[in-house]
Amino acid sequence: MPAVHLALTRYCPHFGHCCQSIDSPFAAQLLKADRERKSEKSLKAILFVALHLLPGMKSSMVNLNNNGYDGMVIAINPSVPEDEKLIQNIKEMVIEASTYLFHATKRRVYFRNVSILIPLTWKSKSEYLMPKQESYDQADVIVANPYLKYGDDPYTLQYGQCGEKGQYIHFTPNFLLTNNLPIYGSRGRVFVHEWAHLRWGVFDEYNVDQPFYISRKNTIEATRCSTHITGINVVFKECQGSSCITRQCRRDSKTGLYEAKCTFIPEKSQTTRDSIMFMQSLDSVTEFCTAETHNTEAPNLQNKMCNSTSTWDIIMNSEDFQNASPMTGTDPPPHPTFSLLKSKQRVVCLVLDKSGSMNLEDRLFRMNQAAELYLIQIIEKGSLTGMVTFESSATIQNYLTEITDHNAYEKIIANLPQAAGGGTSICSGLRAGFQAIIHSNQNTSGSEIVLLTDGEDENISLCFEEVKKSGSVIHTIALGPSAAKELEILSNMTGGYRFYANKDINGLIDAFSRISSRSGSITQQAIQLESKALNITGKKWINGTVPVDSTIGNDTFFVVTWTKQKPEIILQDPKGTKYKTSDFKENKLNIRSARLQIPGTAETGTWTYSLLNKHANSQMLTVTVTTRARSPTTLPVIATAHMSQSTTHYPSPMIVYAQVSQGFLPVLGINVTAIIETEDGHQVILELWDNGAGADTVKNDGIYSRYFTDYHGNGRYSLKVHAQAKNNTARLSLRQQQNKALYIPGYIENGKIILNPPRPEVKADKAEAEIEDFSRLTSGGSFTVSGAPPAGNHTHVFPPGKITDLEAKVKEDHIQLSWTAPGKVLDKGKANSYIIRISKCFLDLREDFDNAALVNTSSLIPKEAGSIEHFEFKLEPFKIENGTKFYIAIQAIHEANVTSEVSNIAQAIKFIPPQDSSVPALGITITATSLAIWGLALILSIF
Repeated sequence: MPAVHLALTRYCPHFGHCCQSIDSPFAAQLLKADRERKSEKSLKAILFVALHLLPGMKSSMVNLNNNGYDGMVIAINPSVPEDEKLIQNIKEMVIEASTYLFHATKRRVYFRNVSILIPLTWKSKSEYLMPKQESYDQADVIVANPYLKYGDDPYTLQYGQCGEKGQYIHFTPNFLLTNNLPIYGSRGRVFVHEWAHLRWGVFDEYNVDQPFYISRKNTIEATRCSTHITGINVVFKECQGSSCITRQCRRDSKTGLYEAKCTFIPEKSQTTRDSIMFMQSLDSVTEFCTAETHNTEAPNLQNKMCNSTSTWDIIMNSEDFQNASPMTGTDPPPHPTFSLLKSKQRVVCLVLDKSGSMNLEDRLFRMNQAAELYLIQIIEKGSLTGMVTFESSATIQNYLTEITDHNAYEKIIANLPQAAGGGTSICSGLRAGFQAIIHSNQNTSGSEIVLLTDGEDENISLCFEEVKKSGSVIHTIALGPSAAKELEILSNMTGGYRFYANKDINGLIDAFSRISSRSGSITQQAIQLESKALNITGKKWINGTVPVDSTIGNDTFFVVTWTKQKPEIILQDPKGTKYKTSDFKENKLNIRSARLQIPGTAETGTWTYSLLNKHANSQMLTVTVTTRARSPTTLPVIATAHMSQSTTHYPSPMIVYAQVSQGFLPVLGINVTAIIETEDGHQVILELWDNGAGADTVKNDGIYSRYFTDYHGNGRYSLKVHAQAKNNTARLSLRQQQNKALYIPGYIENGKIILNPPRPEVKADKAEAEIEDFSRLTSGGSFTVSGAPPAGNHTHVFPPGKITDLEAKVKEDHIQLSWTAPGKVLDKGKANSYIIRISKCFLDLREDFDNAALVNTSSLIPKEAGSIEHFEFKLEPFKIENGTKFYIAIQAIHEANVTSEVSNIAQAIKFIPPQDSSVPALGITITATSLAIWGLALILSIF
């Protein structure tokens, strides 16, 4: 048994987007204008690169100008019933929040211009304006019903690292329409709490799983910030009618902490001003914790994720505050201005490249296959759709047509280009797209253009300003390594998606499959179940399976493509019904694609397909399966994915994120795989994890993450993710979301406990629900890498990842440790070794780790990244007495001079319970019948 020899004497005082050519006069005008603007193009290109190629994948339109936030979008889900009061309450919430935020940030920021996006399902009104790039999917705040009735807690979907922006804030209609003042505080205060999550990437300062900890003074404290917030700790013993009997909390014999039923009840009247990230509901709380008031001991997510740094320090270091000086004077900020925008019928125009280079590598065939699939299987019924093709000039192939049946999309498909030739003029294509939309009596504002090109165009920047003024959303698809390098600027400036496809033969299909409506109507959107490319030798069969789960099955298509000769196809449903090659329809344009639409609703269960390559030589075959939700009332399981940034410079690591959910509930226990393709066609495959370690912020939240460092040269990289539930291991989590406003159980007022109504709770044995096997595939778009050396010539050595879940406990005269193993390179491979140090003083490890006592780890051999490590050592020759506390931290080593950051600091306490732990009950009359009880973790860990 390894031992550690210590000299622990130091005193620790504190913790610190009819065929007709564009007429020549119009073209001449454009050409003249282009020449006049040519001298400006370089400057504009640089300006737009600087402004729009920023980190992050979610296209928030919020920007800070002269202390005021402009461009915030609050979107109401189409499923929410029309209610004028909802809009009024949203306005009142933001108005109050603006003033509270202004004072909380010491007169630095407030909300100036806010857009409220009204769903298409609501009646039109004269005051409703037309949106531009605003959409439900890209909104900063969404108003939507919860999936299943487990409460109305406001929360922020936030899974990035410390200081990184979140995805959105979610308020339920019930939260906005009912009085929650005693529970969460005013709605304006709650909004500021969530805004801090969303905009500045700070975390909560409470912990529902570990509500108490043992302080450096050997006192049991409620997990909070600041410690100046006062209250009592009680157990509700018995409740009858309107009164309850309480008793003092007992200490748990294993942990020394209070028992699981113990609850912290704050005093209603407080004097401390912090902190908003703990309990904004208290009248006195008007500030964030600062370095002076921050509780570094509390085992909360803020300390874990931000290395025990205060929320105010993180906020002050944010991009917003680099140039935001406090406003002078004493006047409050002006009230926010609100714009009411009503979603419009979806308008999409395809702008497709048919220049000479599209003859290379079957690009024209691949584009037509993908565009056909998009028109038949992806775009929603009722959408208005047009098509433009371009090379040196552009041609409007189809003005807008409403997609109502197969005749509508067949008219567009018939005009897909059959020959390629000419140069590349992207601006001509875009302008023709705008003309096709306007000619059909539609406005470009809020319309989408899907732009696909494989060529360079040095004049692309000449239409940047026109694109920006159009109000359109431009989705860009770069095909091949020579596509215009400035292409992504168009999608970034308009809030569109960006994709890249090259060697991956299914890359274009995957990209088009991702461009669904962004209205929030999940049940109308197409879902991709399979996307597989198979290189099959001549005269050989290959088999495969696709699960169809009970949440999907409408509008289901199986599509097979080939490169040389149509294969023989056999498809069998779960009940044994077979479909043969003759059942698959082949397009008259001979684009090497055949599809079968399953009649009615697809059978639930495993579908099996077999393909025979009838050609003598090998050929590439692909299988793509898409479907939609089984019913409007059953939300399907969906998967989305993105990178942590849209651009990166070597050697900065990136993080791959995939979210798998049903409604707003996380899906756990599945296999999630990321496929990243580099510009030269190299593929990197990563298994993503939801283990709360390494790149993953919180365990079991349905967010699967992994670091990406395997760079192969510069340029565009593409991401797609495959999520699979196999062998009945998938589970639906019914637990409450992280990063939310705390539900206050009650207050002490005038010496009495005044309880709030109990919140809907999920019992421990019902916290997860089984979910059937399924398959989902989604594109995560593209990202751009610069500064990277050629493949195989990496000079930078990445360190092992930081351990963030170290736990420690005392067992007799031993300390037992457990943690998730990092990798040799962040979360990949195996570390070479570990350094474990121990101290009786927290600051010894936090501020002077290298000089703390060293634990003998010669017998400790690191496991593969993601594995659970266990290590036990004996403290010699010191006697461990009752109440003795030890602090332990770990570093992982790659090489001698390449080590990880120091882990979180774990605390181990020797606790011997008294023989008589009974405590007499305290009779206190209260005004409610029950209380939501907070849970308690058994192992203590501080950060």
